[in-house]
Amino acid sequence: KLILLDSLLQENRTQTELGTIMPSNVTLPPKENALFKRILKCYEQKQYKNGLKFAKQILTNPKFSEHGETQAMKGLILNCLGRKEEAYDHVRRGLTNDLKSHVCWHVYGLLQRSDKKYAEAIKCYRNALKWDKDNIQILRDLSLLQIQMRDLEGYKETRHQLFQLRPTQRASWIGFAMSYHLMEDFEMALKILEEFRKTQKKPTYDYEYSELLLYQNMVIRESGDVDAALSHLELYEQAICDKITFKETKGRYLLQLGRLKEAESLYVELLKRNPENHEYYKQLEVAREANTSEEKLAIYVEYQEKFPRAQAPKRLPLNFLTGAELETRLSTYIRAALRKGVPPLFVDLRPLYLVPEKFQLIETLLTSFLDNQLKVSSFESSGSPQESPTSLLWTYYFLSQHYDYKSDYQGALDLVNTAIEHTPTLIELFTLKGKIYKHAGDPEEAVKWLDEAQSMDTADRYINCKAAKYMLRANKVAEAEAMCGKFTREGVPAMDNLNEMQCMWFQSECALAYQRLGQFGESLKKCSEIDRHFTEIIEDQFDFHTYCMRKMTLKAYVDLLRLENQLRSHKFYEKTAAVAIKTYIRLHDKPLQEADSNNDKNCDELDPSELKKRKNKAKKAKRKAEQEKAMAEQDKKRKELHNKNKKKNEEELDSPAKDELIPEKLERPEEPLEEAAKFLTPLLTLATNNINTHLLAFEIYLRKGKVLLMLRSIKQGLVVDPTNYQLQSCIGRFLHFVATSSTIPDELKKVLRSSLPPTLEGKTCSELNTDFLAKHKEELPAQVIGARVLAAVEPKRMEEAVKMATQLDPSLINRNLETCREVLELLNQGDFGVLGKNSAEKYKEACREIFPIAKCFKNSLVVVSEKEVTNNLSNHTSSQERDIES
Repeated sequence: KLILLDSLLQENRTQTELGTIMPSNVTLPPKENALFKRILKCYEQKQYKNGLKFAKQILTNPKFSEHGETQAMKGLILNCLGRKEEAYDHVRRGLTNDLKSHVCWHVYGLLQRSDKKYAEAIKCYRNALKWDKDNIQILRDLSLLQIQMRDLEGYKETRHQLFQLRPTQRASWIGFAMSYHLMEDFEMALKILEEFRKTQKKPTYDYEYSELLLYQNMVIRESGDVDAALSHLELYEQAICDKITFKETKGRYLLQLGRLKEAESLYVELLKRNPENHEYYKQLEVAREANTSEEKLAIYVEYQEKFPRAQAPKRLPLNFLTGAELETRLSTYIRAALRKGVPPLFVDLRPLYLVPEKFQLIETLLTSFLDNQLKVSSFESSGSPQESPTSLLWTYYFLSQHYDYKSDYQGALDLVNTAIEHTPTLIELFTLKGKIYKHAGDPEEAVKWLDEAQSMDTADRYINCKAAKYMLRANKVAEAEAMCGKFTREGVPAMDNLNEMQCMWFQSECALAYQRLGQFGESLKKCSEIDRHFTEIIEDQFDFHTYCMRKMTLKAYVDLLRLENQLRSHKFYEKTAAVAIKTYIRLHDKPLQEADSNNDKNCDELDPSELKKRKNKAKKAKRKAEQEKAMAEQDKKRKELHNKNKKKNEEELDSPAKDELIPEKLERPEEPLEEAAKFLTPLLTLATNNINTHLLAFEIYLRKGKVLLMLRSIKQGLVVDPTNYQLQSCIGRFLHFVATSSTIPDELKKVLRSSLPPTLEGKTCSELNTDFLAKHKEELPAQVIGARVLAAVEPKRMEEAVKMATQLDPSLINRNLETCREVLELLNQGDFGVLGKNSAEKYKEACREIFPIAKCFKNSLVVVSEKEVTNNLSNHTSSQERDIES
């Protein structure tokens, strides 16, 4: 039997960093050797000042003033105290004096690791192993860095060496097996795991042994042998503690093997435990071979009778039913929810809206319910049974969301206002009203109503976050920070605390707000902070490489490694990277220095009154900037005081100091496209299935003039989404660039022609754009894209392009607020030249009639007057509420 020395794996992390260090060839006398051992002990116990004192005693002795290992240890302790330069100086001197010391190389590796220079640290560890090839601690440290860097081949070799040196340790077996598993050598991994399993005691209840069995089963399944995986699972059923995972895994295996009867009985058992699990019902449908609507419905009817209070068997049939049966069951489902007062009923039924017949049916039912309740206080026209007033309230609430979904914003507002008159103390109504205004294009009014909702329950964190998000959508960053500050740590600026807590939704919305405000430096600062969060998350997995093997959470550990491999494909990173890339492209196209100098040049051309206005405006801006700077300095002092108190008793700095993100520096990069490419690289690796990745890549490569990379982006985009309108714009501009550029060699043009997709062979930009416009003549977004290409490629046809982009025929598809707002921005930005700028006011007036609530189409005087009216109304409403409360 193998003796498992588990206690060896539970050593303190600081102690295991250096392990048992023995001096190299240069031996110290007993007195100095005792001092050296005390240095090691002080390092392990974080008594750094004492460690430096003992190192000084050795190095002040003329005989040992150049003792390499003592110098290295002094450097390591200085590094822990944050004195990086001195630390590196001492460690390098130590190495120079004793190049054959594994201690010096190991310490140098530890310094590199603390600075996140993992590749360099691996080189140092390998050099250390040249002089002490069987040093356990160096091998452990090396294996950690190899798995962190995903050097799987090197990890396998290191784990093999550790296994040979420590065959009695559990971590040696597990790490060795996992190295083969990650290399997809399943056969060898299973052999090692099986041999290790045989050495384990088999108590009645041992969760770690259970996790080992489930991990072993996972490896068998990934090898492709489902039959063997099922046999293994059944063999060790009694030893597996996680019975839910056991049954779910067994059920999947039985379905894959076609053993439907056994799978059916298993899912029946699982549904007894949890009748709300949607996945169990879907698997039961497969097990019973229920293909028709009638067969599926029979399952759900059975479970409605078994579990009358369960929601899932009542809701799921609505997804596939049609006709009279759907109407009956949908009506029953909605009535029960309205009686009970279920706020998320609309969210629950929203997937049904994708089917036009069901959308119409829901509208018909809810309209009849509302009419009947107003007339006879019942859902039925007969007036029986009578309903409570709250049913009418929730009917108003649902119908308001329904009209908001179908973009009938005025109808939605009328309904929600009626509901507020009915019950002026329901927070959900004010939240919904703000949401309607947001969708209708008036973010400031939306903020007002969310602020009202938040004031009704100041302890509700969800409403607080929602209000802050609406404020950011309205570009009110300071107000949003103050709102979030109600729930952040006292004594620290809210923005700093949110960054510390990695609150990425807030930071990504901040980045967008700053981008809209033209504060590109602040926007890029937020993007860089989010990018650092992802880097920190990747770094944080370092702590789990030893922990998971010690605790035997092996399945979760493998899942963690796979998650970390795909981490930057997360929607937060994709959204942030898009903001950063677009901002850098804007800074490349219109650098801030040029814009500032152009303003100075234009000053001479202005009349005196306009010049005076500009100077006053500049003075106000300067005064405001000074005030903000003073406030920032105060916040900085407060933060420094907080950090000082926090680190009062701590002298160790675990991570390297980060470069300060200075907005003024970020918004004036030397190479904007290179900075944009840094954000693009992870997307090209991990988010290739997202069409936006290839669109952003094209924009960068177009400005760099990299035609082959432009073509690659287009071809990959055609694979992901060939019908994307923006992609058609990229194709048109690519063909125009190739046709007009004089810098492309003839040989390269031949390569491009031979590499073009078949649909583009022999086509010019004008021909492609004409075909595209003719194919999508009834879709406004497509017409806008075509108009932009026409304006860029053929400036002589600018009038035609403007006419095409500004058409507002009611028959056009997707003539929505978002598209019209984009057209107005393009006209004002000058994408359609002077003619477009001159057409902007007329276009705004036309849009104002279609979207009367949208703020972007209103004149500034109208906005001011409406603000006064709404303020008076809100004051009147709040006074009414106070009367009701009193």
